[in-house]
Amino acid sequence: MFIGRERELALLEKRYQSNRFEFVGVYGRRRVGKTTLLSEFTRGRRTGWCAAVEDDAAVNLKMLSQAVFSLQAPDADPALAPVYPDFRTALEVAFAACAHERAVLVIDEFPYLAKADTSFASVLQAVIDANQATSKLMLILCGSSLSFMKEQLLSRNSPLYGRRTAQIELKPFDFFEARAFFPDLDPAEALALYGAVGGVPLYLRQFSESVTLADNIAGAFLDPGSILYEEPINLIKQEVSKAAPYNAVIAAMASGASQHNEIATKAGLGRSALDYYLRELVRLGLIYREEPITGRGSRKAVWRLADNLFRFWYRFVRPRQALVERGLGANVAPRIVEALPDYLGPIFEEVCRDWLWRQLACGTLPFEMTDVGRWWGNDPSVRAQAEIDVVAVNDDTAVMVGECKWQKDLTGADQLDKLDRRAHLAGATAVTPRWMFSRAGFTAGCVGLAKNMRGARLVTFAEMVTGA
Repeated sequence: MFIGRERELALLEKRYQSNRFEFVGVYGRRRVGKTTLLSEFTRGRRTGWCAAVEDDAAVNLKMLSQAVFSLQAPDADPALAPVYPDFRTALEVAFAACAHERAVLVIDEFPYLAKADTSFASVLQAVIDANQATSKLMLILCGSSLSFMKEQLLSRNSPLYGRRTAQIELKPFDFFEARAFFPDLDPAEALALYGAVGGVPLYLRQFSESVTLADNIAGAFLDPGSILYEEPINLIKQEVSKAAPYNAVIAAMASGASQHNEIATKAGLGRSALDYYLRELVRLGLIYREEPITGRGSRKAVWRLADNLFRFWYRFVRPRQALVERGLGANVAPRIVEALPDYLGPIFEEVCRDWLWRQLACGTLPFEMTDVGRWWGNDPSVRAQAEIDVVAVNDDTAVMVGECKWQKDLTGADQLDKLDRRAHLAGATAVTPRWMFSRAGFTAGCVGLAKNMRGARLVTFAEMVTGA
């Protein structure tokens, strides 16, 4: 069953309906669903599909020749396709085959082909320039290497620069989209599963609504035969030649290190070496540098893991692999479940921020915002560090501050009072709304305090999930 991606399908459909040459780039991390999206889009349409492989140019030329043959003879066996003498000829035939009728040519895993023949991008540029005015071909280049795809499509130094007519960076689902994979599951358990793997469709499909949370974790992560058992390690090995220092940096961050010096110490790396690995991990989309949303440019920036699978796996699975290898995975799972509430706190904060974006898109947010994030820094009144989980801004002005509580107990008035006292640290004024987000709900005292506080709002997790 195909789930979500309505916006991306609409963009592709709009380009398809133009009935003129279109050149679309589709890129995103591995397993995010790029091929599934394009399969859904091209279903029932005249399509040639080249699945490039990590091999020499001759093998990829054969693949492309078969895809072009499918444009010429949709009902014929691709195995009967002639192999064109070179890539230029194959591409020119593809453009000519669409002179009067719309068709789609998909080159999946384009980086493999481009690396097999380094002249391919230049050849494609020349063929596009010579034939785009007379062809109705819709060309889609798809790839998992984000840096490579962006360099090929967006960099001024690339031969293909300026030729694309659209691009899609396919990102993992947010929590609200991910829930469609298990709609009947208790929302708190759904958030736990999302916290374990994020919004990557293939990973979400590893879980079942019919088993317990512990069994889901055991089956997906603690079985040496499962696809997630070593998935993060394998993903890194596909991108870099020496995985060990990357593993050390990610493990340090998963254990709670966020400051440069702290990460360097835990990872056993020097400062300059760490700088290199941090840059590479940013390039791979696995980490990001975060600054307080009000007060950017300060020296308070921290490093964060960008992917839930990596957060979860390095925190809970990697340290226990010796036990799993000895067949004790089922014993490990309950201990992981016990530790989940603390782990899920920051996940819930991100879900709350995503929920605000959704409310803005729906027109139900009672204030305008241009961004939302966190604030942290010194609270001089108590001479200690303080943090505010959610700060929405309109340009550089705070328009809402909020706290998020992922706990089974009701959130009390003391939490709302603390938020009120800290709000000015993030640039809020006396009239800036104070919002509280809670998994369990709120005490009568908190409800009473909110009624007497201008702009205060209490939001339950149930309200976020159901819209009630």
